[in-house]
Amino acid sequence: MRIVHALFGVALTPLVLAAQATQAAKAAPTSEPLPEAQQIAAAVLALPVEFRESARVLGYRSGNSKLVPLREGSGAFTCLAADPKEKDFHVACYHKSMEPFMARGRELRASGVTGEKVDTVRFAEVKSGKIVMPKQPASLYQLFGGTFDPATGTATGSKALFVIYIPGATSATTGLSDKPVQGSPWLMFPGTPKAHIMLSPKM
Repeated sequence: MRIVHALFGVALTPLVLAAQATQAAKAAPTSEPLPEAQQIAAAVLALPVEFRESARVLGYRSGNSKLVPLREGSGAFTCLAADPKEKDFHVACYHKSMEPFMARGRELRASGVTGEKVDTVRFAEVKSGKIVMPKQPASLYQLFGGTFDPATGTATGSKALFVIYIPGATSATTGLSDKPVQGSPWLMFPGTPKAHIMLSPKM
């Protein structure tokens, strides 16, 4: 996961800015990120409105493929801007109690660790106490697909996916199925540090 997922100014004339921003946002994958203000605006769209203004946002700067802080925040969430190298729009915001786990994942991937090996390392570090997981449920909000339009600040055609992390949870402890169920929440990765309830408005 990028968790996976990971939604703001500039000063040309408004018409020129809107035209350039819309063209950049709708282009096929590019290594050039959107202006920071627009990245922030897009990233926080994943959150309920009341959490957006105070969210911390990580995004991208020209010439740097790594996530960097675009805006500090005093609230409960960290949001990840859309990766300009990816074809599909995807933004995600997770509760700050998940930061040790999420940050370690980014660190491992940046060092060349891939696929399931990322969780193999993280799970071992959770077991050893190096990574501390939240003791209370922790939310993650995501938007997938569609197109972000900087002129309107909206993501047209995107689908929402909500996750509630409950580390170590199982079907027995939650009463939730561990198999995808149409129209019902279900438990993914049961019994692991990243056990979570999956919820989608379209499920």
